[in-house]
Amino acid sequence: MKAILVAALVALAVSILFTPYLIKVFSRQGFGQEIREDGPQHHKKKRGTPTMGGTSILIAMWCGYLAAKLVDWISGGGDGFTASGLLLLYLTTGMGLVGFLDDFIKLRKQRNLGLNKRMKFLGQTFVAVTFGIGALFFPGVGGLTPASASLSYVRDLTFLSIGAIGFVVLCWLLVSAWSNAVNFTDGLDGLAAGSSVMVLGTYVAIGFFQFRNACWMPLSTAAQAGCYEVRDPLDLAVIASAALAGCIGFLWWNAHPARIMMGDTGSLALGGLIAGLSILTKTELLLVVIAGLFVVEMLSVVIQIAVFRTRHVRVFKMAPFHHHFELSGWTETTVMIRFWLLAAMSAALGLGLFYAEWLSLTGG
Repeated sequence: MKAILVAALVALAVSILFTPYLIKVFSRQGFGQEIREDGPQHHKKKRGTPTMGGTSILIAMWCGYLAAKLVDWISGGGDGFTASGLLLLYLTTGMGLVGFLDDFIKLRKQRNLGLNKRMKFLGQTFVAVTFGIGALFFPGVGGLTPASASLSYVRDLTFLSIGAIGFVVLCWLLVSAWSNAVNFTDGLDGLAAGSSVMVLGTYVAIGFFQFRNACWMPLSTAAQAGCYEVRDPLDLAVIASAALAGCIGFLWWNAHPARIMMGDTGSLALGGLIAGLSILTKTELLLVVIAGLFVVEMLSVVIQIAVFRTRHVRVFKMAPFHHHFELSGWTETTVMIRFWLLAAMSAALGLGLFYAEWLSLTGG
């Protein structure tokens, strides 16, 4: 628990204090956001707002994690760096780098499109595939690897084993889907960062609970029935805690009216982080509930495109559908707060389902 708190406090301090520095540097360099011409007209006043603020979240996450490890080392506790933790940091940072390149090209070319689709696809694929391959290696206690070749809900569904190749393909699909889902959600001040806080907070709780009820821990007979075969759950909770605090510190400056935007640097990194947490904690299907808001945002885009191409009509005034409500007369702050509430309810429901599954096995 100490490591989780240290990671959160350090990451929060770094994010709050470092983000204003980024605002000054990016403003001086002219790294201002380009705005979609077909978007809500009041968004045009945001043109020129510094972007690539996701850099602050990534740096805060790394600082929080390393600080927690340093404190553990000084106190003589902890297990040092873990395979699961390093793989998750690799996935998050790698996706953030792809987003950073996308943002940088947008700014240099002064347009709202950065990396072309092929290069962005290749970047996401390389990071996701190498993460998936690495997650099947590095056995730890009891021979557990960071991930397994089975689809999972709250734990592995052994009857849905998909093999090593199938698992790597699944990793690619999940990382691509979740990174794009968060990217679609990042259209209003504070929306993506605030919603990510809800999801990451849920994974702090899940990781810590899995650690306290790990199969290698001394447990009662009833608790043993519901134990979790997850490698390094505490380290995953530490990273989620650091990223959560990084998002909160960033949100201080990103809340409406935003002084900086996270850009693809932040949205792709957070999407990769969330996907990685679901894979490594073996909650891939449960994440659909936990991050329900991101799912709905992505579905609104898919539905809009599919219906328009087949019937040449628009289901929403604009997609992602947070813009639909803006064009229907809701203020940006109203949309943001109500969507935050939806994100919180989804996360709470997901956490409830997670705990209910454990109770069903332990007879609690």
